[in-house]
Amino acid sequence: MVASTANAGSALAQLIAPLVTRDGLSASRLPRVNLLCLGRRQERTPLMYEPSLIIIAQGRKVGYLGDREIHYNPGHYLVQTLPLPFECETDGSPEAPLLGISVTLDPALLSEMVTTMGDLGLSHSAPKPMASVAMNDGMQAAMLRLASTLHDDIESATMGEARIREVVFEALKGEQGTALRALVKGHGHYSRIVQVLSTLHAHFADDFSVEQLAQQANMSVSTFHQHFKQITHTSPAQYLKRLRLIKAQQLLLQDSHNVNQAALAVGYRSVPQFSRDYKRYFGAPPLQHRRQEQALRA
Repeated sequence: MVASTANAGSALAQLIAPLVTRDGLSASRLPRVNLLCLGRRQERTPLMYEPSLIIIAQGRKVGYLGDREIHYNPGHYLVQTLPLPFECETDGSPEAPLLGISVTLDPALLSEMVTTMGDLGLSHSAPKPMASVAMNDGMQAAMLRLASTLHDDIESATMGEARIREVVFEALKGEQGTALRALVKGHGHYSRIVQVLSTLHAHFADDFSVEQLAQQANMSVSTFHQHFKQITHTSPAQYLKRLRLIKAQQLLLQDSHNVNQAALAVGYRSVPQFSRDYKRYFGAPPLQHRRQEQALRA
């Protein structure tokens, strides 16, 4: 099985390599499928993934969420069911860049597939919002078919959705199928926290009290705080702060906002406080951090 996994990773890397033209995240021929490439080592840095499946074909990533270390490499894939701020380090080099594929999870597709599958193949492991899952033969084969499809316009248009369905189907049968199902089942503490996170992401520039969020989750403040921290590994206030800072970073890197505009756009009332929080989180003031990131991407 180890040899099989290594061979599958090498074959997947060979399919991805001709499709990438630059470091970072780039679009593919399919709207919900993006390509990952990084030809250098990236030290531990804050980031946030949208709900997605991340499959690494070459290189290595380690995610840090609270006291958890999450390793995802060619032998594993990452199941990210909630948009959580975390920290990540990446091993890649010019000779052997990190290569991977990200499949964004579509709520409508998930809902349809969960309804159709029922409890068939249900994993009974406890749901985790972010977890690494060992690749099995089914997922390896599905990913190779998806990557192959990305090379051709007609095949992507004709078979792309079917290839994505295959990958999601394998994930639903896997160890974190329970977490994926919890996104659409609409019951239990996990699903209530999911709904609160959706509100925060839709209205991150607004101010929320813990009491308001607990009321939305239909929990007492103490119960809500307990379950929120258990799932996200941070408090509601810290989660919202990190979400705002990551959104601000995206605005600054796009050169669409200056520091004052970015601070106001994400809900800060004080620009000096924004700059202090930004430096504390990213390790450099906003403008310096933007210059550093742009230099790395040049």
